[in-house]
Amino acid sequence: MYASRFIGVTIACLATKAYYFIVTPENLPRWASGLGEGRRNADGGWTSTMDIGEVRVTFVARNDLGVADHDVRLPDGTTFHNPLRVTPNGDGCEVTFTLIRQNGVADDAFEKDAATIKKDLLALKEILEGF
Repeated sequence: MYASRFIGVTIACLATKAYYFIVTPENLPRWASGLGEGRRNADGGWTSTMDIGEVRVTFVARNDLGVADHDVRLPDGTTFHNPLRVTPNGDGCEVTFTLIRQNGVADDAFEKDAATIKKDLLALKEILEGF
């Protein structure tokens, strides 16, 4: 098993509203800086340009459970599954990302990934609470 870390934010926004915002790929550029730039819809997925080349982001099928998991496929074909959940909490919700440390990832790189995810979730919170 790999080490993991739960990174989350509480958002004063209904879970259903947050969920549909998150799983709409066209919204990714507004909050998910960790997925690179120049994002565009392509063949049912979302393609983004990162320093390593073009990556593809594909969400699981939309569902009523708040599961917004997505796969990120790197240019070499390596695919990482990213668990992301939206959990109702009264009139708001909790959005939680599970960062799984892959083999060979150094401490500083893992911490940098965690910081980027936290920054992205805080950007999501700001957007959704501003609606």
